Amino acid sequence: MLASNLATAGAVASAQTPDTPPVCSSSQPELRYLVLFDGGTTHRSAAAEIAAACGTLTGYYPQIAVAVATSTDQRFDQRLGPDRAFSAQRVVEERQADDQDEDDDETESSGARVTENAAAVPAVDRTSEQWDMAMIGADTARAISRGDRDVVVGVLDSGVDPHHPDLRGALAPSLSAGCLSGVPDTAPDAWIPTASAHGTHVAGTIAAADDGRGTAGVAPGVRIASVKVVDDEGFILPEYAVCGLMWATAKKMAVTNNSYFVDPWLMTCDRGSERVVFEAVRRAVDYATTQGVLTVAAATNEATDLSAPGGRTDTSESEEPRTLDTSCRVLPAGLRGVVAVSAVGQNELKASYSAYGLGVIDVAAPGGEPKEISQPAGAESATRPEDGCVLSTVPGGYERYCGTSMAAPHVTGVAALLASEHPDASPQKLTRMLTDQAEPIGCPADYDLDETGAQDAYCEGYEPYNGFYGHGLVDAEAAVSEDAAPAMATAGNGSGDEPASAEDDTPGDDVVTQGTPALPTR
Repeated sequence: MLASNLATAGAVASAQTPDTPPVCSSSQPELRYLVLFDGGTTHRSAAAEIAAACGTLTGYYPQIAVAVATSTDQRFDQRLGPDRAFSAQRVVEERQADDQDEDDDETESSGARVTENAAAVPAVDRTSEQWDMAMIGADTARAISRGDRDVVVGVLDSGVDPHHPDLRGALAPSLSAGCLSGVPDTAPDAWIPTASAHGTHVAGTIAAADDGRGTAGVAPGVRIASVKVVDDEGFILPEYAVCGLMWATAKKMAVTNNSYFVDPWLMTCDRGSERVVFEAVRRAVDYATTQGVLTVAAATNEATDLSAPGGRTDTSESEEPRTLDTSCRVLPAGLRGVVAVSAVGQNELKASYSAYGLGVIDVAAPGGEPKEISQPAGAESATRPEDGCVLSTVPGGYERYCGTSMAAPHVTGVAALLASEHPDASPQKLTRMLTDQAEPIGCPADYDLDETGAQDAYCEGYEPYNGFYGHGLVDAEAAVSEDAAPAMATAGNGSGDEPASAEDDTPGDDVVTQGTPALPTR
C-alpha cells in the first residue's frame, strides 16, 4: 500500500512543471507540525511555503523562524523536508494506538482540577512539615525578603489552580496562557488545570503565600503566571514548549520553571527528523536567554546518566530501537543556558530516581525520596515513604509529591529571589549567583541504596562540582543575604494581576497567528 502511494505520488509530481502546485490530498487526519525556516523569513513567506506543501500556517514565531502548521496531506513533511517539518503528534498517536491494542482499559475522564470551595481548604499552618524549605534556608530567607511583585515567574506546566487560597494572590491571570495548540490562548479555560495537579503543586513550592496557613513558597512575594504546556494525557509536545517559552519571553517574565521533558522521546537527538524538535526548542531557549529570561528545568526521573548517552540504545518509547549519540539531550534541561536541577532526599543524598551527569547538572534541590533507603547514622527516617516527599499545594488542599519536578521549583524560587534583589541581572548573572551560592555536596563514598553490594549510580567529579549535585544544594538564605540589602516585599491581596508595568497587559508580540483572532497577533 505504501509503495503504491509513493509510486502514484511520484507519477503526479513528474507530470507537473516546477511552478505547478502539488496535488493536495486529505490522506490522513489533520496533524500539527513544527516547521523550521531560515532566520529572517517573513510571515508571508512562511505561510506561502507551507501552503505550497499542502499545509496551513496556524502560528509563526519570527524571532526564531519556527512555525506551527497543520495538514491533512501525509506528504506534507516530505515536501518541506524531514529535517524541516516534524509532527510529534503523529508519533504519540501511533504509539498510543499500539498501546491500545495491548490494553483496552478506558482512560479516566478528565475534569477541572481546581479548588471548588476555597473556604473548605484546611487553614492549619503546615510550614513545620516543609523539611525541604528548611533544607535550603527558605524559611529563614522569608524573614529577610519574600521577593518583589515586579518579578514574574512562568510556571510552564499542567496549569495552576486560580482559586487555591495559597496561590490566588500570586497568580497573574492576564499573564497566563494555554499553549496546547502551539500558539498562546489567554482564555482562562486554556490555562487552568483540567487533568493534573502537577502544575499547582509546582506553583506552591515557588510562591505559596506565607500567611500562617497551609504551606509557604520559596518566594511568596513574587507573581506567577500559569503557562499550560502539558496536555490532559500528560504529553509535552515540542510546539507546546516552544509556545510557552516564547510567551514567557514576550511577557518579560524573569524566570520560567520547566518540570518536564519534551516528548516524544526522553532524549532528543540533533539529527534527522529529530533535529526539528531539538532545533526548535533550542532556538526558543536561546531567544529567551537573550531577552533576559532564565530557564530552570528538571533533570527527569529516569535515574540515568545524561552526560554520556552515546552508544546507548533506547527502546523504551519507540517501536524501533534508537541508538543514541553524543548529540542527544533531555530537552530543555540538557541545553546550554538552562539551569538543570537534580533531586535530593531529606538526607541530602541524590534521590534514587533522579537523573544526573557531570556537565549537565548545575545545582541540586529537595525533591524527596519515596524509597526506603538506609539513612546515615543519627538521621531521622520517615515513618512512611510518602512522608519523605515534598508537601505543597494541590486543588482543594495539600499533598506530598516526589520528583525532580519538585526539586526544580525550589531553584526557580531562589532565582526569583535573586531577580528581586538584582533586577538588572542577566540570566547568566543569575545562574552564576545560583551556582556560586550553592552549598557544595561531595560525591558519596557509597551509593548502594538497597544494600545489594552494587552501586546504583556512579558520581563523577569532586565536591565543588560533580555529576550528582552540580555546584551543590541551592541556598535561598544566601540569595537574600549576600550583596543585597534586606528588604521585605509585601505580598498583595486578591488577584495577582497588578501589572509591573503598563506593557504587561498589552497583547504579546512573539507570535503571528492566522485564523485565530482571539490570540495575540501582529
